[in-house]
Parts: sequence; C-alpha cells; structure tokens
Amino acid sequence: MSFVDNFKNFKSRILNLDASSMNEETTKNAIIMPFFVMLGYDVFNPAEFVPEYTCDVATKKGEKVDYAILHDGEPMMLIEVKKAGMKLQKQQQGQLYRYFSTNRCRIAVLTNGFNYLFFSDINTPNIMDDDPFFSFNILEDDENIYLTSLEQFCKEKFN
Repeated sequence: MSFVDNFKNFKSRILNLDASSMNEETTKNAIIMPFFVMLGYDVFNPAEFVPEYTCDVATKKGEKVDYAILHDGEPMMLIEVKKAGMKLQKQQQGQLYRYFSTNRCRIAVLTNGFNYLFFSDINTPNIMDDDPFFSFNILEDDENIYLTSLEQFCKEKFN
C-alpha cells in the first residue's frame, strides 16, 4: 500500500474520533502511535520508538519527552504529545525546547494529534527554533499541500 493510501486510511479513522472525550493517553494510543506506524516506525520496538524518553535538563532531573525515535541508539526525533484538540501554545513549545537542548536530536514534534508542528535548529545549532519549519492540521488543511513534505519523515526516507 502506498504512503498516500496509508495516510487516507489513517485520516478517515481519526475523523470519527471525539476529541472532547480524549485525554493525553488516549490521544497517544488512538492517534499518535498509529500516525507513526503510518510513517513506517515500529512503535512496539523500544530500540526504535521509546515512550517516556529521559531528557534531563541541567537543573531538572527526570524530565521526559513523550516519545523519542532512535537510530543506532541515538534520538533523531522527539515527540511531545498534548491532549487531542488542545490548543498548542508557547508554553508547550517551551517544554519541548528544553528537551531539545539535552541531546543531539535535530527534529522535535509538538502535536495534539490533529495539529503537527515540526521544529529544528536551523537558526542556531543545538537550540530549537521558535517557529516550526513545517506544520499542518490533518482536519483542516488540504492534504495535497503537505503530504509530500510529510512523506519525507517516513522511516525509509528520513535522514
């Protein structure tokens, strides 16, 4: 099955979800994990997709990002999840900003399952940019505009 077909199946599945009845854990299980499965990641392989990945900050120990995607044991993408439909604001972005600076990861994703914000360190090395370099809303945006970009995050293509 093609990436576009997988995406359409995923999207049709989440269109029927009631975000108001979902908490963060439900969002992770019903939307986020299937989203990354659609991108080709093995969400049940802790050598590849790690829940509650430790990102200790100098002054705070035990800080954890919701997920990290690893390659050769190193994080290549951090994912911070919020409750489905929750408005994504600078406060949640700040949390991800702290996590980003603790490792050599170059991509950070902030999501509520419907909105996806992709950040990197394009402006200053090892410091997450204030603005996402790629973002979309699955429920509102025209998928023809962002699907080609999203496909670049598939496991088989991501570098």
